[in-house]
Amino acid sequence: MKQNHKNLLTAAAVAVIASAGTMVAMKATVYDSQSATASFQADVSVASPGRGIVPVLSRGGVPTDFTQAAESTINGVVSIKSYVTPRRQRNRYYGQQPDMFNDPFFEFFFGSPRRQQPRQQPQEQDKDGEEAQQQLGLGSGVIVTPDGYIVTNNHVIDGADRLEVTLNDNRTFNARVIGTDDMTDLALIKISANELPVIPMGDSDALKVGEWVLAVGNPFGLTSTVTAGIVSAKARSISDATHAPSMGVESYIQTDAAVNPGNSGGALVNLNGELVGINTAIYSQTGNYAGHSFAIPASLVNKIIGDIKQYGAVQRAFIGVTFQPLTAKLAKEKNITAVNSGIYVVEVQPNSAAEDGGIKPGDVITAINGVQTTTDAQLRGQINRYSPGDEITIDYYRNNNKETTKVKLLNRSGSTSITRAGDSSELGCTFGEVKEETLKELRISSGVEVTKLSDGLFKNAGIKTGYIITAVNQQPVTSGKDIERLYKAAMQSDNKVLFISGIYPTGKRTAYAVNLDE
Repeated sequence: MKQNHKNLLTAAAVAVIASAGTMVAMKATVYDSQSATASFQADVSVASPGRGIVPVLSRGGVPTDFTQAAESTINGVVSIKSYVTPRRQRNRYYGQQPDMFNDPFFEFFFGSPRRQQPRQQPQEQDKDGEEAQQQLGLGSGVIVTPDGYIVTNNHVIDGADRLEVTLNDNRTFNARVIGTDDMTDLALIKISANELPVIPMGDSDALKVGEWVLAVGNPFGLTSTVTAGIVSAKARSISDATHAPSMGVESYIQTDAAVNPGNSGGALVNLNGELVGINTAIYSQTGNYAGHSFAIPASLVNKIIGDIKQYGAVQRAFIGVTFQPLTAKLAKEKNITAVNSGIYVVEVQPNSAAEDGGIKPGDVITAINGVQTTTDAQLRGQINRYSPGDEITIDYYRNNNKETTKVKLLNRSGSTSITRAGDSSELGCTFGEVKEETLKELRISSGVEVTKLSDGLFKNAGIKTGYIITAVNQQPVTSGKDIERLYKAAMQSDNKVLFISGIYPTGKRTAYAVNLDE
């Protein structure tokens, strides 16, 4: 069958989206144990004139026995199957496949479900006459507590009506979602079980480029698969390297351990059997492994799932600067000679953490809490491990002189208050009921008045006090609860924007777009 080659490289999320019936054929490779042994002996020995053969390992080499790490971690990795109800899916998409299945980019990375399934089989029905659920995807997860908390990727469980978790001992459980975070593509789920094997959390900051790591997961449904590789890079941003759309907070561990569809949410472990990352993405033309795999560092994973477990939502900190990497051209333009790389501050947002800490436009940030921070990925990776209220130390250069300042991080609304699941306080406004006479004067049937504004997304979008909201994302609203409900729905969708329509008391009709990812 002729294959069309598409000259496009970008990041592909490692999730099996095709249905469970899809089979992936893999070409077999003959393995010759004798030739492999001979090759190994040649690799670990060097010729020394007059002294014969000297083993490399006797000269301080690092042994590459992965058996202990593999044996201690495979039981802590689970298989996660996501299911949807066909009836709900058809109603939602009016009898068609979901929009993403019609997207040529989706087809490029994951293949077309229709192409992979030439004939659609009749739907089975359960004993009550309801149509049986269909498998939507397959991924992996890592057990993080003995009582059943499991971390995985958000794209593994997104859109599912039911999640089925299978342990390495073949026990199966239904799981419930505790919370998700689209920005980091992480999710925390839970099963009802106790005394489960746990992979201990490691120190991803201590990883070194060139260090051996293992990827543990369920590629193509092949359970308990372990592959080995080395750390190729740290604090890697895929979108910066490929000019592809950003996948959120990108500060990945890059490895060459083989990762394929089904590995998403699985473990990246060091040779001590400690969790150092969650496998999340690959860089490929085909959607399958091509030598470059990416994992979310354990330091970030630990923070995100800790917040979700405790608060139901991530406590995300913001520094409040617009920036760009310092390049040779920019350094020459700005006469920056004291440093060759760093984060060049373009703008400091009013009332932000950076402004309170004395950071000014033109400063070049080089480190946070003593950790080198000279790229976009490094900056985001550092800031996202802290919470609003945490104090950090920033090293920066101003007028070619090195300076240091302490900055107290704030949340998006400019405070240190706790954000709870479903909390719409980030909008920064108070809603009120519109009087009946006002509705008649403005000739509108319903609406919600913005009675008070504070620092937040609405104020940033330009909304003023007195504005009467009539619709959000083309849905009519009659109360503040309606707006909060639509806000929550938007936060759980791929398109995190509120399109707001309304009218001012003067009769002026105005619409606003509120970007929830800012």
